[in-house]
Amino acid sequence: MAHDHAHIDPESGDRRVSLAIWANALLTVAQIVGGVFAGSLALIADALHNFSDMASLVIAFVARKIARRPADARMTFGYGRIEIVAALINYTTLILVGIYLIYEGGMRMIDPPQVAGWTVVILGGVALVVDTMTALLTYSMQRGSVNIRALFLHNLSDALASVAVIIGGTLIILYDLRWVDPAITIGIALYILYLALTEIGGPIRMLMLGSPPDMDAGAVVDAMTDVDGVRDVHHVHLWQMQEHEVALDCHIVLMGRDWTDLEAVKQAVKKKLADDFGITHSSLEFETSDNAHQGAALFGHKDGGNNAGEEPGA
Repeated sequence: MAHDHAHIDPESGDRRVSLAIWANALLTVAQIVGGVFAGSLALIADALHNFSDMASLVIAFVARKIARRPADARMTFGYGRIEIVAALINYTTLILVGIYLIYEGGMRMIDPPQVAGWTVVILGGVALVVDTMTALLTYSMQRGSVNIRALFLHNLSDALASVAVIIGGTLIILYDLRWVDPAITIGIALYILYLALTEIGGPIRMLMLGSPPDMDAGAVVDAMTDVDGVRDVHHVHLWQMQEHEVALDCHIVLMGRDWTDLEAVKQAVKKKLADDFGITHSSLEFETSDNAHQGAALFGHKDGGNNAGEEPGA
């Protein structure tokens, strides 16, 4: 089960992220100044969201650099999982920003302040252009990276928030509906929370060494037991070492009472895993029928001690 994802030159991707950082930094400053001047919480809310985007972009940029380091004695699996950590940080930031904006919006709903509508509309329009540009910069990259996907969703929600800010400013100009500004702020916050809470499960699952969500662990087990010479499989661990790199280790019980067919069975199992599921990193422990673990768990590793007939890892 191979993963299809976009491949973009790392240096080109870094330039895109760097450009997005500068664009969001300038926009954040403009929106905060304009929001304070106009008295618009929605504009300040959008600025805070943009600021979280800028911070997320910086985190993602650094994570991309670190992830390309080769494995070493300290990090024997390499540094690729840093991008998953970065994604988790970014989604957590989105959740905190969303909760804060709901609180601020609720307080302003009680006593809506005077808002300068034209300032809100103009800066909202500028924000929409920048947010759309940033979203386009990260769109083609996000399909192959949970780290960049978190950024893309940040930028997409920003663009939609900017549309809401423009609508709110227009209603203030036309009808002096001051309650619209905090109401839109709460709406933006709820949408931010929805995006973050629906996406944060992926990085959490990977960091908890969960099996890939698009891979049926039962089907993997069935494929291994279907290989000639395999009697049983147990103590299966299936996880994602990195976003697009699946690993497996397990115990395999051979049909025979000796190690005569071990090498042939091992190669057949590894080929099956690679061809059918894209699993190229597998660590297999072999046991003979006479000395197999009794009552061993299919998944996980219930402690059963070392059996005399157990072959070291292959």
